[in-house]
Amino acid sequence: MATFRKRGTRWRAELFVKGQRRSATFATKREAQAWAAQTEAKLHTQSTADIPDKSFEDLMHRYADEVSVRKRGARRERTMIQVILRDIEISKIPLRDLHPSDLSAWRERRLEQVSAGTVIREMTILSHACTIARKEWGWLKTNPMADVRRPASPQARTRRPTGEEIEALLFTMGYAPDRAPETAMARVGAAFLFACETAMRAGEICALQWDDVHERYVHLPMTKNGHPRDVPLSTQARRIIEQLRPVTGEHAYVFNLPSTSLDALFRRARERLAVDGPLQDIRSLHFHDTRREALTRLSKVFNVRELARISGHRDLRILQNVYYAPKVEDLADKLA
Repeated sequence: MATFRKRGTRWRAELFVKGQRRSATFATKREAQAWAAQTEAKLHTQSTADIPDKSFEDLMHRYADEVSVRKRGARRERTMIQVILRDIEISKIPLRDLHPSDLSAWRERRLEQVSAGTVIREMTILSHACTIARKEWGWLKTNPMADVRRPASPQARTRRPTGEEIEALLFTMGYAPDRAPETAMARVGAAFLFACETAMRAGEICALQWDDVHERYVHLPMTKNGHPRDVPLSTQARRIIEQLRPVTGEHAYVFNLPSTSLDALFRRARERLAVDGPLQDIRSLHFHDTRREALTRLSKVFNVRELARISGHRDLRILQNVYYAPKVEDLADKLA
């Protein structure tokens, strides 16, 4: 859009179109307006001339096939992209016509369907896809996501499993401390308890191999942030490891559970308790909440830097604001 300013007896026209800025000075405002209209049309033509005849859907499919596939969370990200492309209004737009307002409209439609946190994660994927399309493929001249406002970040979760919920889940899963967890469901119970002790993620627990188990710690050669780490084992965690040895010792993986099975079986046990028992609020419990539970417990022993070493957090603010969630009773216990 053009702006016009009078400076003395002359008129200055300024244009900013598709990341390109132009300006010129004329004797009359009419001349400035004519130049602006002509230049704006020319810039619009130039900005789309080299963009291929592709749709936004084509861009996202290529991104999924060439970029997402190289990520550790490839399967989840590709699923998210499939969900995004169910929105026909955004997926079928030609890249030559793609405007920030199209993506803003998509954002508003998504906010009516899912949480702000989900939309923020999806926008991160879209922004990176547009950046790759601009820098490496020549499919875009600018990144339209750069001008799209993100929703306010939701409040960090503080949910932790209660003692009653832990006991009920372990019973429902058929896990007992004095019996080897023979079934997959019982091993989910063992994994749940192990997570409460170690602050390990579900994927890290499922990927744990016997070769990486040591007497006082386990070694994680690859984690979510791409860095290896060592996790110390409490007495309870070591007991769970030894309990699993006769059951899965002949397998490569300690818990012998695919992450998809762990998630599905955990949800099944949780729903069973919500339907048949008094623990209605257990539906709001996620397996990942064990990480917050474990770090809050461990904070009684370790300082924040030591906690970060155990959990693998490279940003202490995330650790303090999201995962360390003490109850007021925990803080009161520290007072004389």
